Amino acid sequence: MRILFIGDVVGRPGRQAVEERLQGLRAELGVDFCVLNGENAADGVGITPKLADRLLAAGADVITLGNHTWRRGEIGPYLAASDSIVRPANLSTSAPGAGLVVRSAGNGVDVAVLNLLGSLYLEPARSMWEIVDELVEDARRATPVVVVDVHAEATSEKVALSHWLDGRVTAVLGTHTHVQTSDARVSAKGTAAITDVGMTGPHDSVIGVESELAIRRMRTGMPVRFETAQGGVRIEGAVVDCDAEGRATAIEPLRRPFP
Repeated sequence: MRILFIGDVVGRPGRQAVEERLQGLRAELGVDFCVLNGENAADGVGITPKLADRLLAAGADVITLGNHTWRRGEIGPYLAASDSIVRPANLSTSAPGAGLVVRSAGNGVDVAVLNLLGSLYLEPARSMWEIVDELVEDARRATPVVVVDVHAEATSEKVALSHWLDGRVTAVLGTHTHVQTSDARVSAKGTAAITDVGMTGPHDSVIGVESELAIRRMRTGMPVRFETAQGGVRIEGAVVDCDAEGRATAIEPLRRPFP
């Protein structure tokens, strides 16, 4: 089967690219299942129920989140009720939502999607290392096809996790940094990995933010209200092929300009 993972969707430009192109990409690439990171969908920070519904309607089967999960207060009840959106599993156990969901692909195969938050600068309630083994065991009891979104700042955390889960999951795909890396690989044990799948949004920017605003804050150290940039929009992500046992056979980075 073929799985498409769409990297961090940023603001209106990223959403528009997904809404106008995702269905066509799915058909063109022969995609059976699509995962999309939506934690920057609402003006670059967080996601709302309305925007989540729009991204799912556009062709995403599951939406993953990250460190901006709670930036929009109305998302809590939505997370508690939805089986198509997953938040980092290592957030507080008392918070709404799940860190693991299982959904059926277009070909009838179940796919488990697991979301984790790295520790460096992001300060989750618990280390992902404390919970990941149990989560993977839970996922594999449901299906051999397991996709992990590791939303982390440090490349070392993402690479280490891909080695730790080698042979136990189908793919370990990094998000959060908004810069696509050139290390896509498939291990001998059948796990695909890439340190960061990149950003779906305006690349004529500082990782999605208007460049002048980001630079002003860096140069002055003063608070600056960020705004989502508009230019150089493209869709980034990765395409993973796997067999019926959940072993990855290929991974290819995806980069498409929009419009």
